[in-house]
Amino acid sequence: MAYLSIVPAYCRRFLSDDLAPVPHSLAELETPVHDGLPKSALAAGVQHIVTDADSRRTLRGRTIPEATYKRRRDRLTTNESEKAERLARVYATAAYVWDDPRDARAFLATPHPELEGRLPVDVALTELGARRVESLLWQIFYGLPT
Repeated sequence: MAYLSIVPAYCRRFLSDDLAPVPHSLAELETPVHDGLPKSALAAGVQHIVTDADSRRTLRGRTIPEATYKRRRDRLTTNESEKAERLARVYATAAYVWDDPRDARAFLATPHPELEGRLPVDVALTELGARRVESLLWQIFYGLPT
């Protein structure tokens, strides 16, 4: 499945250059997420999803409260790392499906009827929501009815 082939790519491109060694599977990604991703991972992921500074700050704040983010020195907690990974995974899937970063951002920022008219990026803030968005993206990719 194409899903597994994007794991190394999204780790490298959307989480952070500080993530070394680069995981090549979900199993290899589990340890760095559990141990805490670098703080830069969230910033890098959010930067790919939204382009302007205010939107980046808002999305980052919806993921981790601003004061908490500022207190973090180097590493995120496991919970915060899971949220950063989830956003990066959803964006990477959208970029893969649309084959264009701008189209991926547009999809994530446009209300979708299959998500009760909500923005995919908002739905993806929870694990179950992220699964719904990924499922929708793969239906689009494979031309299946939604």
